[in-house]
Amino acid sequence: TDHFTLGFARRATAYKRPEMLLSRPDHLREISRRVGPVQIVMGGKAHPHDHAGKMLMQKVMREMNGLSPDIRCAYMPNYDIDLARSLLAGVDVWVNLPVPPLEASGTSGMKAACNAVPSLSTWDGWWMEGGEHGVTGWTVGDGREGGSPEDSDSLYHLLEHEIVPLYYKDREAYLRIMRNALAKNGPRFAAARMVQDYLKVYAL
Repeated sequence: TDHFTLGFARRATAYKRPEMLLSRPDHLREISRRVGPVQIVMGGKAHPHDHAGKMLMQKVMREMNGLSPDIRCAYMPNYDIDLARSLLAGVDVWVNLPVPPLEASGTSGMKAACNAVPSLSTWDGWWMEGGEHGVTGWTVGDGREGGSPEDSDSLYHLLEHEIVPLYYKDREAYLRIMRNALAKNGPRFAAARMVQDYLKVYAL
């Protein structure tokens, strides 16, 4: 695609903060107009008993509709393994914005790396091991426990001044970060490593 594509898809629940990506619609429009066109693909399901998660999905879809026609957006409410295969391989950066330290792992980011997709993530979960700013992706905020209102400042600063300009103005540098994501994190976060860790750490 000729549009820089942000991807965000996982279980819909409050601590994962999907709404942060859409929290400054005018800023998103300005980035898309001045730096280069941006589009957003999001997806996820809430647990059947998570009423707040369901309300969050509705809020995100309303905010995405409000960005039209300036920012192309799509939300996949029936996100499943088949959709994940296409989405993880098709976006330009994978967004992950959990409130530190609530993310236990973050396997979607690991799968993105296996598809040579860099992450844009808060300092939590797997990113604390796999994240190298400007090498395998970009880190949002300072990892302050409980999150911070400044996380949104950091997110939009990175999009406007580092990530989107790099994508449009230095494609080779962007491709290098994609290759780093695959080469450094693809082998590190594989099922074989998971089994070995269980055997080493938890086996009696």
